[in-house]
Amino acid sequence: MHVLVIEDDRIVNQNIVILLRREGIIAESVYTGREGLELLKLYEYDLVILDLMLPDLPGGDVLKQMRQSNLMTPVLILSGINMPTKKVECFSVGADDYMTKPYDRSELVARVKAIVRRSRGLADNIIKVGRMTINLSAKKVFIDETLLPLTAKEYALVELLALKKGGTVSKESFLSQIYGGMDEPEIKIIDVFLCKIRQKIKKITGGETYIHTTWGRGYTLEEKKKA
Repeated sequence: MHVLVIEDDRIVNQNIVILLRREGIIAESVYTGREGLELLKLYEYDLVILDLMLPDLPGGDVLKQMRQSNLMTPVLILSGINMPTKKVECFSVGADDYMTKPYDRSELVARVKAIVRRSRGLADNIIKVGRMTINLSAKKVFIDETLLPLTAKEYALVELLALKKGGTVSKESFLSQIYGGMDEPEIKIIDVFLCKIRQKIKKITGGETYIHTTWGRGYTLEEKKKA
């Protein structure tokens, strides 16, 4: 899961980032609305946590510009403004949830995970592809009843593929998912990771890997590659 935090209060900003990272969530942060909009144009995120009182551009305007630009990334408003009219206004322009400060840490994490699950159309935390089962809560992958031995980065790649089951994931998205824009290696490292994952899956299944290459575009996770 990859989250962008747009919050100008540096202490609040970093507290949210630390909280999310402790939960195994990749979190990036910026302090202005315009910085946030620029990153959203360049990278794919699963969720935006957005403050309304930003120094350069009101959070409500950031949300409006996102939706006008067809940036449909889910948005959780986190604001000190506790007015019903403001909440209604935010929901009317495309917010997915609204929390007020001060916030409960466990509730924030729970809402983040719930929004992302809903955005992916998941009724629960289990995704199945052929004989493979991805348990998003436990962060584990099974082939039938056998645990697939994955490193943390390998699991992150499989999770991203599973969340976009049947859709193509670019190598750039993989890099963003596992490195979060920090100290990113060369993009060919993704091929190395996925080769190792395929070998581990094949060892258990006896041949099938479920991970298919879409040449020039990226990778897809599905039971059988479409003709």
